[in-house]
Amino acid sequence: MDLNLNAEEQAFRDDLRAWLKDNLPEHRAVDHESEEYWQHLRDWQRTLFEGGWAGLSWPTEYGGKGVTPLKQSIYLQETVAAGAPEHLGVIGEGLVGPTIIVAGTDEQKTEFLPKILNGDHIWCQGFSEPNAGSDVASLATKAVRDGDDWVVNGQKIWTSFAQGANWCLLLVRTDMEAPKHKGITALLVDMNSPGISIRPLKQMSGQSGFNELFMTDLRVPVKNQLGPTNQGWRIAITALMNERANLGASMYPFFDDAVTSLIELAKTRKRNGKLLAECPIKRQKIAQAIADLEIYRLDSARALSRLERDSTPGPEGSMLKIFWSEMYQRLAQSAMEILGDVSQLEGFDDGAWVYRYLRSKGATIEGGTSEIQRCILAERVLGLPKSY
Repeated sequence: MDLNLNAEEQAFRDDLRAWLKDNLPEHRAVDHESEEYWQHLRDWQRTLFEGGWAGLSWPTEYGGKGVTPLKQSIYLQETVAAGAPEHLGVIGEGLVGPTIIVAGTDEQKTEFLPKILNGDHIWCQGFSEPNAGSDVASLATKAVRDGDDWVVNGQKIWTSFAQGANWCLLLVRTDMEAPKHKGITALLVDMNSPGISIRPLKQMSGQSGFNELFMTDLRVPVKNQLGPTNQGWRIAITALMNERANLGASMYPFFDDAVTSLIELAKTRKRNGKLLAECPIKRQKIAQAIADLEIYRLDSARALSRLERDSTPGPEGSMLKIFWSEMYQRLAQSAMEILGDVSQLEGFDDGAWVYRYLRSKGATIEGGTSEIQRCILAERVLGLPKSY
């Protein structure tokens, strides 16, 4: 495993940095729940597309650039580090598009892939349910065939981007008698269809990034079925492996920025007349955060090396998911202890630390709980029996 960028990768990074410097939109302090904010994100997706930076990892025949996983990781890290707007196409490009490429019909590829890249279609992912969160295979949302349509009734929860999306990759149960992994079908759903209701969920961080979806007699054309009937579990696994591979690669700059900020604050802020960095216990906590960050960087590099050899993401992505989500919580907790009561104030450091602390609590739940990730590693990497 070579941790150094070669000349081609360095040139790719330099070109991206130069493009970002010239094309990043001005930062605008707007309400994240407003239509102005969503339009800001749609405009940024269009800018990425026009600049040739959308769908980088997709095959060239589908409008992508066919770049290596390492270059895709460089792109994710550099855009985060540059303070680029939230990537509204993250689910469409990173999860839905690759799944359509693998399992979609020629008609579906022609219809959906270009619109994912140019931002006409913004996607969400309807997997989790109130009684089937990380255990996706236990979903109960039901679809019944009626002529050329599936008629869907049920509920989804924790649906990111649903309030701004116009399409959804939806998992439904189409055979109530089959074993839970066998009776699932994947549908591509127009979010403007009659019968869909969206309810944003307010998190304790103050934001509403997640939503509930309610479907009542929702009609979905059979032509929008992705993959064979009752074989949607394979579609789900493909989508989830892409999700964990892309998400893990993009998180490092976020944590690097947080650790760097914590170190600088410890060097400049005092308590009882002494700098925070002079306290041995606080120094130890900071050292642990630095060590965690380096472990994460190396584990990410190992995962990318594997992807360079085999373009299909594997279950090892669960290792990264466990590590970064639990590291996030350790870092946020340590920072609150190091910085003291002031870190709880919205007016301190623009509220960054209180937000990180509150937001970190959901990290071990979203994208598959830590318990589910450990089960995946036990079964698919270690080969342990399911009865462990």
